Amino acid sequence: MGIEKRNSARRQCAILLTALTAFPCAAHGNMMAENMLPAPLDGLHFSCTPRQLIDIKAAMPVYLAELGIASRFIDVATDEHTASYVLATPQDDVNTLDFFDRPEFSLEDSIVALPTGQGQFRNVSTVSKKEIMLALLQHGRRTEFKDGACSIEAIKEHVGIRQNIVAWAEVLEFIWPEGGPAKWNTAYWTQGTPNSSAPLSVAVNDMFMQQKEYSIGCYTATKMVIVQGVLDYYGRVSKNSAKLAMIEKTLSADGEPLSDIEPGRVWDFETDFDSKELTRPGKILSVHYGIAAKNFIPGDWSYLLNTDPQTYQKTGYEGSNALYLGRGRFDDYYNDHRHSYSYRQKMHEVYQWRNLVFSASRDADKVVPLTSGDIERLGRTPAENGIVLDLRITPHQFGF
Repeated sequence: MGIEKRNSARRQCAILLTALTAFPCAAHGNMMAENMLPAPLDGLHFSCTPRQLIDIKAAMPVYLAELGIASRFIDVATDEHTASYVLATPQDDVNTLDFFDRPEFSLEDSIVALPTGQGQFRNVSTVSKKEIMLALLQHGRRTEFKDGACSIEAIKEHVGIRQNIVAWAEVLEFIWPEGGPAKWNTAYWTQGTPNSSAPLSVAVNDMFMQQKEYSIGCYTATKMVIVQGVLDYYGRVSKNSAKLAMIEKTLSADGEPLSDIEPGRVWDFETDFDSKELTRPGKILSVHYGIAAKNFIPGDWSYLLNTDPQTYQKTGYEGSNALYLGRGRFDDYYNDHRHSYSYRQKMHEVYQWRNLVFSASRDADKVVPLTSGDIERLGRTPAENGIVLDLRITPHQFGF
């Protein structure tokens, strides 16, 4: 595998994994149950003015119905200033990786058309907005909308951005640097800095139109997919030129639009972490902690840490960035495995580094088989003897 640096720290994109136990959704009748109760710590939460809450409570059932989510699957808790929507699954059901396999949810892929240049398009099979919303509603984490984001429009936009990020990650064939320097199309880029002659959205889009012109590591690839998904959403999908200009300006303020798109504190577990980075916000991304194991929302950026002290020192094998694609699948930027990996495959890949398995074919004799119990344990945090950090990096609620 190749090498990539993030400032002084290095990132490795590995290949990932799983489908897990399904829990049946509890039936709560045909009407959405609304209770005047303290807000739960899970699911989708609104902190709003009374006027905003009236609009939310009227619009949410309509939007859920549009997505094909039956009211019997949702519990609602409200008071004067808040409204929370949570899946009517058991409280300890925090898993989202198996949603596609739960028959009660009746999930299917969505087909979206992505541009290929010269006015042409290709159809891509990707995650549905229904699955994204179900994951937002699941136990195991809270997603909050407040102040200006207290609107159904903010939710729809957030779901749409997540779907667009995933869509652009579905079929990629970037070149892995193989230990050498990154390669960029010099018509648009100078070593990761866009040439001033091209708008940022045009330069970023070129990476996806001419993928073989780019040899980049996983950390850069993850950032590029997210930036492309956000810019393309506002430029092409919603056609919101004001927000597109705002985001391009934010990304380009320091002249390095690919730098610092995520908050600095994301990397505070690294031994060479600069404490000054703790307070630096992300340009277009936020980070959330305390996320339950197996809880991933499509479009999440997560991190799997190599906890073996010896192989952690090997450049490129410190850990793995993982973009969740829904349907129990994670990214494959280099088409090493038919464009995606299961959760189980990802856990297996990162764990085997400690057994000096750096090539699945060359080092096959060094592989130590993992049981289902091993996979379950590895899905926990490093403090619990696992490898998955309890953080998720997610898009901002832009402009709200």
